[in-house]
Formats: sequence, structure tokens, C-alpha cells
Amino acid sequence: MTKIKFGTDGWRAIIAKEYTVDNVARVTIGTANWIKSNFENPSVVVGHDCRFAGELFAETTAKVFADSGVKVYLAKGFVTTPMISLGALNLKTSLGVVITASHNPPSYNGYKLKGNFGGPLLPDQVQEVEDLIPDENNVDLDSISLKQLAEKGMLEYVDLEEMYLKHVEANFDLDAIRNAKVDFAFDSMYGAGQNIMRRLLPDITHLHGEHNPGFDGQAPEPIHRNLQEFSETIRLSEGAIDCGLAVDGDADRIGLYNSKGEFVDSHHIILLLIKYLVEVKKFSGKVVLAFSVSPKVKKLCEKLGLEVEVVKIGFKHIAGYMVNEDVLLGGEESGGIAIKGHIPERDGIWMGLTIWEYMVRSGKTLEQLIDEVYKDVGEFKFERIDLHLKEADKLRIMQNCKDDKYKSFGAYKVKSVETIDGYKYYFDNEEWVMIRPSGTEPVLRTYAESKDTDGAFKILKAVHETIQK
Repeated sequence: MTKIKFGTDGWRAIIAKEYTVDNVARVTIGTANWIKSNFENPSVVVGHDCRFAGELFAETTAKVFADSGVKVYLAKGFVTTPMISLGALNLKTSLGVVITASHNPPSYNGYKLKGNFGGPLLPDQVQEVEDLIPDENNVDLDSISLKQLAEKGMLEYVDLEEMYLKHVEANFDLDAIRNAKVDFAFDSMYGAGQNIMRRLLPDITHLHGEHNPGFDGQAPEPIHRNLQEFSETIRLSEGAIDCGLAVDGDADRIGLYNSKGEFVDSHHIILLLIKYLVEVKKFSGKVVLAFSVSPKVKKLCEKLGLEVEVVKIGFKHIAGYMVNEDVLLGGEESGGIAIKGHIPERDGIWMGLTIWEYMVRSGKTLEQLIDEVYKDVGEFKFERIDLHLKEADKLRIMQNCKDDKYKSFGAYKVKSVETIDGYKYYFDNEEWVMIRPSGTEPVLRTYAESKDTDGAFKILKAVHETIQK
């Protein structure tokens, strides 16, 4: 019996090892029991992304729910995670379930829970679901027919892509983006964002928009090392492509490139979005940031008179604020960002369209808009390296952090430490480093910020040498 635990963002496991039909059924039994004990007319919207056997696992989930008395709305074809969240809100279901391992390597699949408000189920409720997962699957899946469930009215197929398309059309000036003298490119990383972006913007440059459940052997995470071909395509266009947008496997995370094929990290994207929403769209509200986000965002918020809240890593910690308070933006370093005017959910496509709209409305290049950000907060660069360590070494390093053993990392003397989620060490000259174990992968994450890329890598090198002694 495998103990099933939900991490930072859902349950993730290796397909055919722990991620099996039986274990998916077990998770669904627990989830169904939670829904039935919390809602009078229990219902759920279910979908899957482009991963291997996604349809099989989504249908397994649908069978268990419907057989236990929970009405199921099952998405046609693959969908993005934001489509499930929007579906939960619009269809007024008790919950949303998406079969996805997001940005994890292709050998993984996963199970994300979405609240009826249109965002990640909140941490306390996720724990309640986890506590209800039985030790074994007692549902005879082979005896359950989807056709019969549909005939009984317990299963209904829904077109979430069409729903999302209409939502985008109602909120963006797509004609302005389509007809602008600006050329864009999109890399779906073989993920679930491929079809919707071809429908929204058919004439832009599209990469990796075909069915490939193995993601060409690479994790569909929109970070620079995974996007070399996209970067080269933009660079070799010699200015013909003004901006490139990439999203992860389930399209809730964003990666961005300027016209030179240079990666633009999430900290810069968050700063751009805040400037656009406040200065151009005249929006207001609190800014909620994951602990790993650059302090430069606080600096801009102070200048614009915006309140800032820093929370633990994992978008589920941000979602609660977006549901209960007036929040302008919620953002993570890892590319998960949500903004006012949409659902309280990360959405890489929505964020990318917002940046493109900013470029079109301002008539400025992405580089010019970033230069305007630098006038407010100063120039900076951010880098992250994930260390694949033995568990014993990882535990030793984290214990050393806890025991306050690191007073300096080489030449970098620690001025102060923050410990909201992991350990953030501040140095002189607005430089810092952060050390934290991943909540979804067997790695130790290290993050650093300096005024330039060389500076950030020097910090990381000094930190790695110190902690691995």
C-alpha cells in the first residue's frame, strides 16, 4: 500500500510505478467522500492534459465519482489547468480535478484539486481530502460503463476549450494583438496550451504544437535550459519576432523571451504586470507574493502605494487571499501568476496575452518596458539552480540552515535571514540567496539575485561550495 500525499500542488508520482489506475481510483474515492460530506448536490469537472494515458486516468476518475453519486462533467480532449478552474467556477461544480503533473518530467502524472471558486483548493481542505484516501481501491472499474453513466445523467461531456476561448475574447482586444505590427511566437512545449493558442492567434509562430506525451524526453517546464530551440528561433529571426511566450505542460506557468531570444524571468513579468495593471488599466489591490519572489517587487509596490503580503511557496497559499480579499496580483518565482479580472488561478496564456496587450497598447518593445521597470527598481538579474543531492545531504544542509550555521558564503556576509518557507539570506548591494527543498521534486532549490547574471552565478557558486563541504 502506497501512502498518497499531496505536495505543493497536488499529488505527483511516476506512471506505472505509484501512479496507477488503482491509486488514481483511491485518490478519487477519498475526494468523492470529501465532496459528498461538504456539498448537497455533489458535482465535479474532470479533465486531463497531454501526458501519457491522461484519458485513461481521467475516465477512471470519472467512473469512480459518478458511480459514488457525484455528477461528473468530463472535458472533451486535453485541456489546460486554467480551463478546469474556469469550468469549476462557470459550471458551479463542487470541485475540479485535472489529471496533470504540470511541469514535471514525462515519466510523471498527477492529480490537482480545484475549488469551486476557480482556483487551487485551499491547504486545509486538501489535507481533509488526503485524510480520506483509503488504503486500497474497492471499486470494480471494469463493471462501470461511461455510456451507461451518461444515459443515467451522472456523466456529461463539456467543451472547456470553447468556454475558455469565449472568456479570453470577452477580456482582451484580440483584434489589436492580431493586427498589430508586432510579431509574436508561442512554444506550448508539447503541452495542453497548443490547441487554444492556435485558435486564438493562428498566424503567429508556433513551436512544439503536436501530440508528444513524452515531451521529446524533457520536462515541460518553461525555464531557459528547456527552451533552447525556442530561444534560438527568436534570436535567428533577427528581430522578426518581438516577443516569445512559452507555457508548461498544463499551461498554468509562463516563460517569456525578448526579441533577442533572451529569457525574461517571472520577477520581471510580475513587475511588468503590476505596472500595466496600475498605471494603464488603473486597477488597485493587494499584491500577494510567494517567498521566493524578488524584493524588487516590494520596492515597486511601495512606489505605487500597494500593500504586499508574502506567503509560503505553492499557489494554494496565494489563492485564499485572492478569494477573500481585493488582490491585484498573486505571483510565484516559478512562473505561476494570477491577476485581477480573471480567475484566482495561475494561467500562463492569460499572463502572456496581458503582456502582449501591454506592448501593443503602449507601442513599446518588451525591452523598453523592462527599462521603464528598471527606472523604478534598479537593474537586476535572477538565477536558480536545483541541486540533485542525496537525501542525507539535503537534510544536513537544511538542519544547518535551521541551526543558523551559515554566517557567510565565501565573500558574501549574511546581513539578515528570513524563514517564511526555506531560508533567504540577504547580503549587501540588494543581493540575496535562498535555499529550500522542493515540494514536488527530489531536489534542493537555490535562488540568487544580483545586479547582473555573472553576479547571481557567483553567489550560487559560493553558496554551493559552502553548503556541500
